[in-house]
Amino acid sequence: MGKNRLEAFSDGVLAIIITIMVLELKAPHGDTVAVLIPLVPSLLTYVLSFVYLGIYWNNHHHMLHACHTVTGSILWANLHLLFWLSLIPFTTGWMGENHFATLPAAAYGVVLLMAAIAYWILQHRIIASQGEDSILKRAIGSDWKGKLSPLLYVAAIVLAFVSPWLAVSIYVLAAIMWVIPDRRIERVLIGKDT
Repeated sequence: MGKNRLEAFSDGVLAIIITIMVLELKAPHGDTVAVLIPLVPSLLTYVLSFVYLGIYWNNHHHMLHACHTVTGSILWANLHLLFWLSLIPFTTGWMGENHFATLPAAAYGVVLLMAAIAYWILQHRIIASQGEDSILKRAIGSDWKGKLSPLLYVAAIVLAFVSPWLAVSIYVLAAIMWVIPDRRIERVLIGKDT
């Protein structure tokens, strides 16, 4: 099976997730800067979540460029990833509405951790279907970001019960780590395997 339907479906789901997130932002009553102050936690959480969804969209796009055919297990692994990403609007709203309280901050981390695990599963289902000498296998190499991210999320989940702000700082740090463009797949696709 070709990958076009998988890509189109995934893009559509991610667009809907972002739409749901923005619709959860409530416009303030009033026309002064002061009415925006209570919305700052919600706005900051929205920005962080938007960045995470953008990271997943970009990396998913690149990963599927290295995939030639799609199997049933890849379809299910992709749905598994989309399930966890679809929970981001819920935890985004919960954390923002409760001003980075302990349990919402920890729940946000659980969703990020599960999305990272789901992405790893999808990546390995693609490698399994394409073979150990696949483009994706060559491109990901040691995948230090992919290994470090879940560790950061676990640390943040635990630290949320000590200091939710510290947990959120770790989520921001992990996002910054991934925002820096990762060109491994692009290099392998254009024949500059390093």
